[in-house]
Amino acid sequence: MTTTGHQQPEPGPSAATDEAAEHGGGPAPPSGEAQEEPESALATLQDQLKRALADLDNLRKRYARELDRERGSERSRVASQWLPVLDNLELALTHSDADPAAVVTGIRAVRDQAVGVLERLGYPRQDDVGVPFDPARHEVLSVVDAPDAEPGTVVSVLRPGYGQQDRQLRPSAVAVARQPE
Repeated sequence: MTTTGHQQPEPGPSAATDEAAEHGGGPAPPSGEAQEEPESALATLQDQLKRALADLDNLRKRYARELDRERGSERSRVASQWLPVLDNLELALTHSDADPAAVVTGIRAVRDQAVGVLERLGYPRQDDVGVPFDPARHEVLSVVDAPDAEPGTVVSVLRPGYGQQDRQLRPSAVAVARQPE
């Protein structure tokens, strides 16, 4: 086979070995387009990250505004339930010069109204006597000898509690029957 002009050697095992040796034995470096793809992908990911962080910050700010608005609304709702109690206390004070028995009756009615408000808000009154002591519902202020009561039983309520087992404003302050020695 005769060729005229310039002859190129055919690539063979020695040509591939020479090329690999030039590049440190690894694959050939990416071309210009291939290098731009990772840089473009990185820029896209960085942009998405910045947008996600901005969205998260906006969501946090919106949630804080909504939380403040809801707290204000709830405070107003609770305060409005107490207004009739306050009105009746003021009415009782205007009749303080009247018959003392009538004033006491009026104040008891106002107390019952206040207990009703707490119950509607989810905090019913807890003042049961004769029930077993429960540390989740009761706070022992004293232990007394009560021969006719079972040991560990609530014999008197010194300060009523308000709420339920899972949500209490305060536990009942009680006196409990002493355990026998």
